[in-house]
Amino acid sequence: MLSVFKKYFSKSNLIESKFFDLQNVTRVKNIFNAINDYSPESEIRYVGGCVRKILNNEKVDDIDLATNLNPDEIKQALHKKKIKFYETGIEHGTITAYIENEKYEITSLRSDISSDGRHAKVKFTKDWIKDAERRDFTINCIYADLNGNLFDPFNGKNDLKNGKIVFVGEEEKRIQEDYLRILRYLRFFSIYSKSNHDGNTLRNIKKNLRGISQISSERLLDEFKKIFNSQSLESLCLNNDSFLILKLIFPQFKHLEIIKKLNPKMRNKLKDLDYIFLLGVLTIDESDNLDYFLFKFNISKKNQKRIINIKDFFYSRKTEEKFSFKLLRKYFYIFGKESLIDILNYKLFFSKADKKLEEYLEYFQDKRPPIFPIKAEYLMKKFNLLEGKKLGDYLKLVEKHWIDNDFNISEEEIEKIIKN
Repeated sequence: MLSVFKKYFSKSNLIESKFFDLQNVTRVKNIFNAINDYSPESEIRYVGGCVRKILNNEKVDDIDLATNLNPDEIKQALHKKKIKFYETGIEHGTITAYIENEKYEITSLRSDISSDGRHAKVKFTKDWIKDAERRDFTINCIYADLNGNLFDPFNGKNDLKNGKIVFVGEEEKRIQEDYLRILRYLRFFSIYSKSNHDGNTLRNIKKNLRGISQISSERLLDEFKKIFNSQSLESLCLNNDSFLILKLIFPQFKHLEIIKKLNPKMRNKLKDLDYIFLLGVLTIDESDNLDYFLFKFNISKKNQKRIINIKDFFYSRKTEEKFSFKLLRKYFYIFGKESLIDILNYKLFFSKADKKLEEYLEYFQDKRPPIFPIKAEYLMKKFNLLEGKKLGDYLKLVEKHWIDNDFNISEEEIEKIIKN
């Protein structure tokens, strides 16, 4: 009996210290107390990413919890302790509790009844092993109590230490239950792996790659965003097998190859650039590729406009003066700082080290766009004009002259515009 206990449960002073730190910087102990106090049989444990990150000495940015209570019992337990909550995935047993702006996802133990490659039908269970068996990778089914005692039924801690990404149970079956696991596998491989892909795993992924077409564009793009946010995109692209799979999943990423060829400066810059800008780098070319990408994937109108502005600058403007200081200042005024910085960074991605571009970036980084100094009231008083369309047209002509003249205009020039 003692050997069985040791197989599943483990603890070290270092692990205990890290979980104790988590108690100190969050209100998670309140959640543990609420569930544990519900009944003599109720249990709750950390699970998934937060446990994996603590064991790997990473920053914990969210906390997922698992419990042997069903969703109604979770709500009752939280209500008794006056902890606010809302239903975020009630059909899958997930309740989100929040205390002082901190959110905690609490999910009932589950086992799968069926799966169609996208969504699983589940039933709730009291069995921790059954819950672990339905998870994707061994490194994601490590549980821990409040004090850091680990429940590790598939030896995920050792796989994490050894840099092995191992599917739970039968590999192909796990993939076919949810084809998004192919992309999740690439993410975890790029972050944690200490060796190349297992040949059998690659065969199973390639064999089932068509299943990706069943996954919604939102889920695919959300998983790619996690790859980017984990700062593992470059290492993923540098592995040829990972790169080819990613290209097949996202054929719209026409410039993914560029991530493999970053110079040292752009490699460092990639860490500071944001996700929407990266989508522009990967999809913009002279064709309608960007249009198709924006049609297929759910991106906000604001972010669509931001990417389109980059394309318009490089492919819709037939001018040799694209990077003159005067033209950049004009663009800065019309489209704003974010758009101008995007354009300069985009050019840097597709150029060799360019000192002039870097100087422009540094100059505009802490500048504000010029403010148009001429007001409608001035024109009305000076030239005896009335409110209306004609006044608006005059104001636009004066502003255009001011912009074209590098943000300078004299009273004589204004008078000439109005009287002509």
